[in-house]
Order: sequence, then structure tokens, then C-alpha cells
Amino acid sequence: MSVKNVSSVISILPVQNFEQALTWYQTLMGRTPDIVPMEGIAEWQIVENAWIQVSFDPERAGQTTVVLCVDNLAAQYQRCIDANLAIGEIVEYPEIIKMAEVNDPEGNKLSFVEDISTK
Repeated sequence: MSVKNVSSVISILPVQNFEQALTWYQTLMGRTPDIVPMEGIAEWQIVENAWIQVSFDPERAGQTTVVLCVDNLAAQYQRCIDANLAIGEIVEYPEIIKMAEVNDPEGNKLSFVEDISTK
């Protein structure tokens, strides 16, 4: 595979209870899905050519980690708090990153990471 040939990335979060997950992700994203291509799949575009897909897949549910790089971790943290989403404490790796994690109802982990190496 040539990296020059890659045009987009889709991170798939498998879930067992699709309706519950859909509600949770709508809260996290602050909006309904951008695309619902078929029953049991919902997708949000998070940045140009990068998508989060929630997919009904009971066998793999709760076993995924997605890292989302953010410009302002404190703002993302507050958005989670305001939406009543349980988010872990902010952990800092000095001069490298700050991060905080949230788990969806299935146990999939989303890590919000802010690069502080150049700040």
C-alpha cells in the first residue's frame, strides 16, 4: 500500500445496541449522523476525509479505540461535561500531549489528544 494512494480514513466503532449507541454518539458529536448508508450504520464526518462510523457488529462490540486529535483539549473536555458524558481526567505527558478518554456505552474508547510538543 502506498500512503500517497490513501484518500480518506474511516474509524469503525462496533456496537451491539445500535439505537443506544446512536443516541450516545449524537450527543457526543452534537448532531445527527451525516450519513446513514444502511440500517445499522451511521457516519459522522469529523474533518475533511476523516469519518467516525458506528456499526452494528455484536461480535466486535466494545473492543475499539479511536484517537481524536483536538486543538483544545480543555474545550473538548468541557463539551463532554456539558453533554453529561463521563470523561476521565486530563492526563499530561509534559512537552508531548495532554489527553482524556471517554467510553461509549459498549466500552469502545475515544481518546481526545492535544499535541503540546510545540506549545
